[in-house]
Amino acid sequence: MSRALMTEEGPGRVARPKTIDDLLEEKRAGLRRISPKDALAIARRDGLIVDMRSEFQRQEQGLVPGAYFVPRNVLEWRAAPTCEFHDPDLAAVTGPLILMCHQGYQSSLAAATLQELGVTGATDMIGGFELWEASGLPVLFGGDGVEEADRPAVKMPRVLSWRF
Repeated sequence: MSRALMTEEGPGRVARPKTIDDLLEEKRAGLRRISPKDALAIARRDGLIVDMRSEFQRQEQGLVPGAYFVPRNVLEWRAAPTCEFHDPDLAAVTGPLILMCHQGYQSSLAAATLQELGVTGATDMIGGFELWEASGLPVLFGGDGVEEADRPAVKMPRVLSWRF
């Protein structure tokens, strides 16, 4: 087992694996996590909400206006500035890159990883989509007739290429 995943229980004690709570606490310590309401305001200025929920979740739960969709399984390749497969639209964001998953757990780990890859503005949304919706913030469903002027002034969701 990797030393990086072990914690000491005390002098002369046997190391034990970290729990997921240990890992989340460690990774979140390096993030400036953002509430959904603040995420909306930041996205309207210079940041970008990156929706990393699955296609199924997005279809069933709805979309966040202005969020940019990047599938979780390719996020690091698309966001890492030194990767040959990076997405220039993500690299062009001048403000925070705010990751959003369903409840704010997966996004914390992903944001910490992006920071390690040099995406210094990466962070995540507290509570994820679940708290976004519970906060009464806008959610779009296919064909809901929302006018472009009602949407935040950032890109609407799109699917990025899955090809490497």
